[in-house]
Amino acid sequence: MPVLRRGSPSSQVAPKVLLNVTSPYRSRRLVVESDGVTTAAYLRDARDTVLGAVWIANHRSALPGLDLARLNAGLAPTMPVTRTKHPQGRPPLDPKTLEVVWFEEGDGVAVLESGEPLCVLPCWSDMARGIPGYSRDATAQTPFAFPLDEDLEEFEQRIRQSREYWGWRADQAAWGGFQQSALGHLLGRLGPGGYYWHDVGRGFDGGDAAPVPVVGVSERPPRGDRDFTVLSTIGMSCQRMPTVELYEDDVSPHARVELAVAVRLPSQRAGSIFPWLAQYPWRSVTWFAPGDVVQWYHEPRTFPLGSDWAGVLLLDEPGRLAGPLGPDLTGFTVGGDPVRWLWLVPITDEERRYAKAEGSDALIRRLARQGREWVVS
Repeated sequence: MPVLRRGSPSSQVAPKVLLNVTSPYRSRRLVVESDGVTTAAYLRDARDTVLGAVWIANHRSALPGLDLARLNAGLAPTMPVTRTKHPQGRPPLDPKTLEVVWFEEGDGVAVLESGEPLCVLPCWSDMARGIPGYSRDATAQTPFAFPLDEDLEEFEQRIRQSREYWGWRADQAAWGGFQQSALGHLLGRLGPGGYYWHDVGRGFDGGDAAPVPVVGVSERPPRGDRDFTVLSTIGMSCQRMPTVELYEDDVSPHARVELAVAVRLPSQRAGSIFPWLAQYPWRSVTWFAPGDVVQWYHEPRTFPLGSDWAGVLLLDEPGRLAGPLGPDLTGFTVGGDPVRWLWLVPITDEERRYAKAEGSDALIRRLARQGREWVVS
């Protein structure tokens, strides 16, 4: 099956870039380009690999079938005459009329022309599997575009929600309001706070700018009913995690998380685990779910929870392992979605590999039989 491809150096006319926009999480980049015959959009990852693509428009009269000469030359295809709303072609796009709206998760994007949806590249657009994006001018499914009209209502709602979200994030008071709500929730569940770390994750995106998403870490020292400290992220749940909709029909219960770790170690040492994890879903375009195991990115001797460990297991029910009764952190919602706290349990590299081979439930049962505690000492 032919796939949409971008222009190559052998092209007679070098494509003109109309848009080149990086996502707020810096993990995706949208490129819209035209060679005067056709216009196409490409969704690229941080390594510049094309992940998704979509034909947008013909600018000359369409042919009865595929233009194989263009495809063989490595050029973006034209749409056959029976698959486009404009068989005679439409005028070139004016970049001044185009607007880019990134989805809240950062894994998909829409392009609007004069305020109306022109094309959408959702997270399931996948060139490797021959799944294109959605185009307003397409009238039937092809390897190069799906018709946007068939799913327009759903995408219009998604675009509206995304615009509202980014407008809210641009409000200087938005983060402060969220932060106070989250801290108030932890106060009711864990008692008074201790130290607070701001802008966790700075530098992990390759720059010194304040990271997006913004994440802090709150310390909740021991008190009468517990002899351990709880460290929790504040801010991960401010935005939905990417790619959840690829695996779950109902995204809401799975979309928002915060991370926590219970420790009897010095807080500053233990808390240094969060810069690695706080932006991981948006940096790597993935999501965290209960039972996930995540490998430490550096040498074991640098692992904040001890050099014997090589990664973490994420638990939503710490009571599945030995140790004191875990605190109940349920009841916090963001944007109508419940927020789930996932607890970090350090694991060895052998345990990580065991979970990959046998499943995380098998690892949890094994750790429980060994008496492994969920509180890190």
